[in-house]
Amino acid sequence: MTTRDLADRLDVTLAPDPRRVIIKLFVPGEDAAVARTRAAGLIDRITLMDPHETGAMLAETVRRFGDRHHDLEATFLHHYDLVRHRVPRHVDLPPAARLLVGAYFSHEYAVEAAALCNPSMVPHPDQSGLTPGQLRVVISLRQIGEGHLSSIGFATALLGPGDGLTVDDRSGPLAVGLRRGTRHRRDLLAAGFADEGWDDEVSATVLGSLPERFEDDDFEQAVAELPADLLTRTTTQRTLEELRRAISSDYAVEFPAGVPLARRVLWPATAAESNGMEDARFVRTLKEDGASAYRATYTAYDGRHIRSCVLGSDDLLRFEVTPLRGPAAANKGMALFPRPVGGRRLALCRSDGETIGLTSLDAGNRWRRPVLLHAPRAGWELIQVGNCGSPVETEHGWLVLTHGVGPMRRYAIGAMLLDLDEPHRVIAELPSTLLTPDDGEREGYVPNVLYSCGGLAHAGALWLPYGASDARIGFARVPLATLMEAMRPVAS
Repeated sequence: MTTRDLADRLDVTLAPDPRRVIIKLFVPGEDAAVARTRAAGLIDRITLMDPHETGAMLAETVRRFGDRHHDLEATFLHHYDLVRHRVPRHVDLPPAARLLVGAYFSHEYAVEAAALCNPSMVPHPDQSGLTPGQLRVVISLRQIGEGHLSSIGFATALLGPGDGLTVDDRSGPLAVGLRRGTRHRRDLLAAGFADEGWDDEVSATVLGSLPERFEDDDFEQAVAELPADLLTRTTTQRTLEELRRAISSDYAVEFPAGVPLARRVLWPATAAESNGMEDARFVRTLKEDGASAYRATYTAYDGRHIRSCVLGSDDLLRFEVTPLRGPAAANKGMALFPRPVGGRRLALCRSDGETIGLTSLDAGNRWRRPVLLHAPRAGWELIQVGNCGSPVETEHGWLVLTHGVGPMRRYAIGAMLLDLDEPHRVIAELPSTLLTPDDGEREGYVPNVLYSCGGLAHAGALWLPYGASDARIGFARVPLATLMEAMRPVAS
């Protein structure tokens, strides 16, 4: 038996569903110099409509789209509020006309019309009503729509008994989380400014007057109290702009409790992630008080630059978003350990873009320079290596699923084992690949790529969701005993 045969593919797949749509603001001509003229002209034409025609058009629009979205009229009203400055000051639009303006300035966006890929899997917070051998799980999804814009979606499934896997229905209207304010952390703000070289007298004075946890109003009060001799410096306004930009990167997102998990969408909410939230690696962690929570690292992309961020949630209803800081967070692919090891918070990383490293969190909440764990060595991984999600704790050690890139940019999955108490030590690894794209998986949006953002152990087996050429998501399973027997010890 070869290592490629170790993982059995399950007869279950998830394909992109173009019916999964959200509503986005649409401004006619916004990509051209005449945007204001076109938008204003549209509003002028709407204001000239007969009230009966306005009511009929609104009713028809609600009939066509109402069952595809949550609270459609509230969205129309919100979009009207965003463009109401284009309505002539002397015009007082009636409620129906305002809603219709909002409808004309809206459009549907299919969140996964282009691709569905790079899943991770964690235990679901609700394990009620199951039979022996079953586990309810949450599957995070990277969903890609028009313009290669990525967001984070979810599916739920049941594992077991045996090798059974059933994915729950995902149909129904989607809900984008509502952005909320959050309490910022002074230490993370200071770490970010140190990383980016903005730690000058102005930032030091502002940070020094803030409490450990602060809100936006606290920051503005600290700015208002800056001494005059600092306010008149030529660099002050730029420093304050950078401080405000950094603070805006921290935010919270909430979903109504009545929206099923599979219909929740984490949508880009800051300039840093305006072109996508990519490759979320979810893991269930232990907090300092012993309670469990969910965390996920992901890549924020603005079209030119990337930034590593982390999502935190106790219940998958409210998410807190914070950028990651420090040398190890300089690239994609960080993956958190599910618990502290030896009193340290650890993560896998690929800060140099080529190798797998191990990093720890310092007292200033910055991820230290990593210790090398694995570099490209075998033919199937000579371009680069990285992790496929957070380490899975087993009695034998920390199981790390890896990915490697070979000829023709072909991605495959491998595995290695880290010491439980000293995870900087690689104690075993597979001599070859665990899973590679087969003939039915090599075609797609991004050909020849097989990639995962994390699996889990259940009932003596490793369960692995994976993206196949960004065209669909497949699932594989391998008994842990079989996987461990195939590992080869690594000399100390």
